[in-house]
Amino acid sequence: MSKEKHVSETPATQFLKKNKTGFSEHPYHYVDHGGATEAARQLGLDLHQVAKTLIMEDENARPLVVVMHGDCEVSTKNLARQTGAKKIAPCSPDTAQKHSGYLVGGTSPFATRKKMPVWVEEGLLAYPAIYVNGGRRGYLIGVAPSALTELLGAKPVNAGLAK
Repeated sequence: MSKEKHVSETPATQFLKKNKTGFSEHPYHYVDHGGATEAARQLGLDLHQVAKTLIMEDENARPLVVVMHGDCEVSTKNLARQTGAKKIAPCSPDTAQKHSGYLVGGTSPFATRKKMPVWVEEGLLAYPAIYVNGGRRGYLIGVAPSALTELLGAKPVNAGLAK
């Protein structure tokens, strides 16, 4: 793996540039099933400030994006109640990839293939910057959480459970 700091553009970074939204780049060595925990460890970031992007679906198989603290689990029961769904569950990796256009482990909330409602854990909105996947495995971007609400219309939820 090369040591260069710049990562070639992804749909997510192109989307942010097009919308004149600044971001910082944080490449790291991708580890299978390492998730936000491994990214935070390698980059020396607070895991609570590193967000994981999850593709889930409601009882009618309608997809949605959930942006959650890296050190928390999503309470699908709380999420369903707050979003008005009867039931919410994670998508299969293949379905998630089809909806998002990103490989699992590299899913960004920005520039998904299919337009989906976005829900963000409200605690993430309190940070000056959060770290989300930039659209490639081993690549986080630092961005103001307002980018989620302003560019994606993300709605705050309180669905996190400590791991």
